Amino acid sequence: MIKSHQRLLNRFLVFIDALVITLSLILSWFIRFQTGVFDISQWHLDFYTYMMPLVVIIPLYLLTYNAVGLYSPQRTKQFDHEILLIIKSNIIGLLILMSALFIIKQIHYSRYVLLLFIIFSIILGILERGILRLILRKFRSKGFNLKHILIIGAGELGCSFACKIENNRQLGYNIVGFLDADKKVGYKVSKSYVLGNLDYLESTIINYSLDEIIIAIPLQQYDRLNDIIKLCEKYGVKAQIIPDYYKYLPAKPYVDQLEDITLINIRHVPLDEAFNKLVKRTIDVVLSLIGIIITSPILLLTAAVIKVTSPGPILFKQTRVGLHRREFDMYKFRSMKVQREEDEQVQWTTKGDPRKTKFGSFIRKTSIDELPQLFNVLKGDMSLIGPRPERPYFVEKFREEIPKYMIKHHVRPGITGWAQVHGWRGDTSIKQRILCDIYYIENWSLWLDIKIIFMTIFKGFVNKNAY
Repeated sequence: MIKSHQRLLNRFLVFIDALVITLSLILSWFIRFQTGVFDISQWHLDFYTYMMPLVVIIPLYLLTYNAVGLYSPQRTKQFDHEILLIIKSNIIGLLILMSALFIIKQIHYSRYVLLLFIIFSIILGILERGILRLILRKFRSKGFNLKHILIIGAGELGCSFACKIENNRQLGYNIVGFLDADKKVGYKVSKSYVLGNLDYLESTIINYSLDEIIIAIPLQQYDRLNDIIKLCEKYGVKAQIIPDYYKYLPAKPYVDQLEDITLINIRHVPLDEAFNKLVKRTIDVVLSLIGIIITSPILLLTAAVIKVTSPGPILFKQTRVGLHRREFDMYKFRSMKVQREEDEQVQWTTKGDPRKTKFGSFIRKTSIDELPQLFNVLKGDMSLIGPRPERPYFVEKFREEIPKYMIKHHVRPGITGWAQVHGWRGDTSIKQRILCDIYYIENWSLWLDIKIIFMTIFKGFVNKNAY
């Protein structure tokens, strides 16, 4: 039942995606040649010639969308996950298209059209999927397009899952009931009831039109797991398992495979994926270069004031711990009086710290002292966004005192981050910072980085906790 709905939805999506791709190319051609924004003195091809590649572009893009998973069910996925897939598939599609144009030596096809095309196809694709998601969630919250599920296990696991389903009606799940080895028939769990024990599984599958079965049995009942799965497969009902040991995992796990052995990685780090690394590093290089150019007057003026007002070097270089626990030299404008190196490594900056210069207090408060770290980003020691790096002395100290502290070194440290834009900087709670850092590491997305950049611009530069 739900499978036929999904097939119908996919056909509709393919049709709409084809329209979006076509409209994106038409808009790109129109803006390039009809608005006067661009010079058209080198216009060598007519409208028909520009539209001809659609014969290849549409199937190419649709196949790419399918390959990255855009036609898989998205009801339980976050929208930023779908946005990332749209961006990824459009970049892949454009690279293939540009390669094809190069091979056939079509040198007169405007590169501006291609640039505008990928911008429009991404923006319109995101709008299309966002509107569709809102419509579907509205329909599901009213009882349409439901996925009917049976939960095996009415204990802590099954109850927790049922509560989440009931609290998110827009996901479109309807719990027909529970099967449990210990609870009596009619026992109420959340808003549903126990229909019988595990011996009633086959008759329940036959009597109810089930789309999916959720297996949430405790570890001591795992000897029944093989029989449950066999029955599900016998009747062609999709089954998913909520492992009883999930509560022992410290973060969102993901599954990997080594030949026929399944490996559960206890911490999912999106930036471990090569494509995500490439996207983030490219953005870091481009934006840090732009940042250096834009802030160059501030950099020069700050350097001059430091030189005039305080004896000593302009830049302050300090060893910090970065990606994979490797040490690097982090740059800052010097905001304190020159001190012994051994004191620098172990002293924490506090409010009213006598070591600060008058100008140093200002540049620390406004985060101007952090601007030289743009060069750390260019070098690859840091990223624009990420957990703040710490000195080796404090890393060793916090590793013993604060659980999960070392997880922050799974990614490049940043100039700003999720903790900083929420006020956790300077002399504030390290535990709260680590919670923010772990959230960022496990939930990284391009959208989250963009959000942090805007939050930094509007409220992150000047902070009461920046001593």
